[in-house]
Amino acid sequence: MTAPMSWPSLPLEQWQPTRDTVHLWTQMVGKTRLALAPQANHWWSSALYVTARGLTTSLMPYRGGGAEIEFDFTRHELIITTTNGATRRVPLGPRTVADFYAEYRSHLDALGIDVVIHPMPNEIPDAIAFDADTVHDQYDPEAMHKFWLSLVSAHRVMSQFRAGWRGKDSPVHFFWGAFDLAVTRFSGRPAPKHPGGIPNCPDPVMAEAYCAELSSCGYWPGAAAEGIFYSYAYPLLEGFSEQGVSPDMAYFDEQLGEFVLPYAAVRTASDPEACLLSFLETTFQAAYQLARWPSADG
Repeated sequence: MTAPMSWPSLPLEQWQPTRDTVHLWTQMVGKTRLALAPQANHWWSSALYVTARGLTTSLMPYRGGGAEIEFDFTRHELIITTTNGATRRVPLGPRTVADFYAEYRSHLDALGIDVVIHPMPNEIPDAIAFDADTVHDQYDPEAMHKFWLSLVSAHRVMSQFRAGWRGKDSPVHFFWGAFDLAVTRFSGRPAPKHPGGIPNCPDPVMAEAYCAELSSCGYWPGAAAEGIFYSYAYPLLEGFSEQGVSPDMAYFDEQLGEFVLPYAAVRTASDPEACLLSFLETTFQAAYQLARWPSADG
């Protein structure tokens, strides 16, 4: 039986200011990984990963050694560690984005990690540069701990889903641009060029991200009362929205152009893991069958 805290209640109205502040903090750290890690296809090298404490960059190469940066949502601190044994810590608490950015940059400088970080957030309308943002300043440690627990549970189910595909697929990773956990399967065929148009995101970034035919799913705390799980295909398939998927609480969101399943529906299900896995499997099969993907077994 699933422990209740594995899928904690997360009313968005209660923690949205914290979510928005931490979103911006993760962008700073994600941009650091983007600068240091060799570029991988579809920008996989820029993503963060769920850990037993929070979110990490994983080991990034730097000057013959490396560095790792991790958000700890249990002790509520950002930890910067280098392979030469140095460690710096930034407390996570109510503070402006500008203040956090200044301290974060000072620690990178002290450790000799010289990276160029574009200070304008990505994929956010009406964005404010990190060093000028005194608007976002909230941090609720209990809410962030609960969100991390929800990420751990989502990661567990999405990893199980990922293991069922023999073709090309992404890691289960956290994209700081949209602040979502995602995993993507690929058919092996090219896709039409993505039109772009994402707020504060250069069109070539989207063109690389969507250069191949895919089916992607994830967890996003940015819609419905408590966030959603989503699933979509690129390119968008005619008739995709009409495909039958499960569970019954899932539906096609015309505005997003995706199938969605409310997080609240998953956490209150008698078997949350089975509920979510059914959604991931049936929405993928809808894309797979409709687009007539080649078999991943070759």
